Amino acid sequence: MMEREFERYGFGAYRKLIGITQILAAGGLFWGFFQPLFGLIAAGGLALQMLFAVGVRIKIKDTVLQTVPALAYCLLNSYLFFRFWEKCSL
Repeated sequence: MMEREFERYGFGAYRKLIGITQILAAGGLFWGFFQPLFGLIAAGGLALQMLFAVGVRIKIKDTVLQTVPALAYCLLNSYLFFRFWEKCSL
């Protein structure tokens, strides 16, 4: 099913790369509890990835309901980015 979704988005060739970056970023978020710089980088990367996902959803004319999860993850990771930023700045 996910393969069809990535084809619909026009990113079928990048499906594995996107999945790997998301898994690595999830590990970076976890490691950010111990080293905030890793969390900062991971949250920033995921926020950008989700912002791009929102743009793709708008471009392919998905409904608002279909776009909301990507937007929510973008906002969540943006929040985490700024929280890690505070910890790195201290």
